[in-house]
Amino acid sequence: MNKLNIKSLRPYLLLWSTQSLSALGSSMTGYALVLWLYRESGSALETALLSVCSYAPYVLMSIFAGALSDLWDKKRTMLICDLLAAVSTVGVLVLLKTGQLSPWHMYLLNAVSGLMNTVQQPASEVAATLLVPKEHYQRTSGLRSLSGSLNTLLHPVLASALFAFSGMDLVIAVDLATFSLAFLTLLFFIRIPKAPESERPRESLLASAGEGLRWLRGDPLIMYLIFFLACINLVASAYNAALPALLLSRENGGETVFGLVNATVGAASLIGSAAASLLPASKDRVRAICLCLFLAMSTENFLLAFGRTPALWCLGAVLGWLPIPLMNAHMDVIFRTRIPAGMQGRVFSCRNTLQFFTIPVGYLLGGVLVDQVFEPLMSAQAGGLLVSLFGSGKGSGAALLFFVLGLSGVAVCLVFYRLLRRFRGALPRA
Repeated sequence: MNKLNIKSLRPYLLLWSTQSLSALGSSMTGYALVLWLYRESGSALETALLSVCSYAPYVLMSIFAGALSDLWDKKRTMLICDLLAAVSTVGVLVLLKTGQLSPWHMYLLNAVSGLMNTVQQPASEVAATLLVPKEHYQRTSGLRSLSGSLNTLLHPVLASALFAFSGMDLVIAVDLATFSLAFLTLLFFIRIPKAPESERPRESLLASAGEGLRWLRGDPLIMYLIFFLACINLVASAYNAALPALLLSRENGGETVFGLVNATVGAASLIGSAAASLLPASKDRVRAICLCLFLAMSTENFLLAFGRTPALWCLGAVLGWLPIPLMNAHMDVIFRTRIPAGMQGRVFSCRNTLQFFTIPVGYLLGGVLVDQVFEPLMSAQAGGLLVSLFGSGKGSGAALLFFVLGLSGVAVCLVFYRLLRRFRGALPRA
């Protein structure tokens, strides 16, 4: 990248770096609170409900959030949402210090934070489009994956260390410090250009949201990709709900192994993000997306289901997460290239509703299936094929669920590969 290119990307790099640091602080708080709740309740379902409450606003409000994003100033929207999310974090600290924190408080505060993220995300997506030259879309998408991977790798380690050293107070203090840095940087040092104005009269909120849906109906490639990811998200969120029940309960598992596998996920995602930033543009992004997801779905779930050692579980994490940043980069380029910048807030919000509504469903389904179906089923087995394949004792039901998730993920990939074949090589529309 030459000097001119670095200068043209400087505002985006400043925004990306400070927002990524703030996201790391928020993830540390979230991780520490999950550990607190799991220790208090011991239930996979109650822990999964934290994520359900975070993602529920996506389902209920995303379709309107994008329309608001297109109407509102992007910078102001991001600042207000960040500030209100920080206030909810302060609320957690106050309840902890007074000894009144309970699960329903955490669900409510997660819902508030999720709502702020719902409104902020389309504004952030459009801001990235406005700050980045088109020729750097794939590179900057790789940077976003890179920061996400570093977050995944670092936040469990840092949160655990800070919690052990000085308790939840220090974790939340670091979270608020990183928020302050990102907030002040955006407020004083970053200017976000205005999106191109539409020549048509300004529409009402409902009409504006409907316009996003109408645009999507006119682009079958984008619609197929959204529903593809919705199905993958259903499988992946059930995976996330079941993973603690598997790794914390197995004979060779425990908290150390759980942390090791999570760190391996972060490391694999980090390598994949670096590859997404450095590799040349693919000639067939649709095919690349399908292959990346097939590799992820056809490996990790089965290694978790049948594996009995940390080495196999970590191998599954590598194979499952290494291709995901590359898939995200290809998806990001297709979306930003085909959707006009003036429509992206509305279209991205519709995408959030359609693509992410399966995440709370998957978390809830995964928790229920582990606690109420597969663990009781395996505990009733005295021997036979299921015990020989998935073991016995606590955690064997989660292993059986991972086998079912692996079969489901492979089936989804095969179906959508056939549906998307006619779009291979397609890219421009906007």
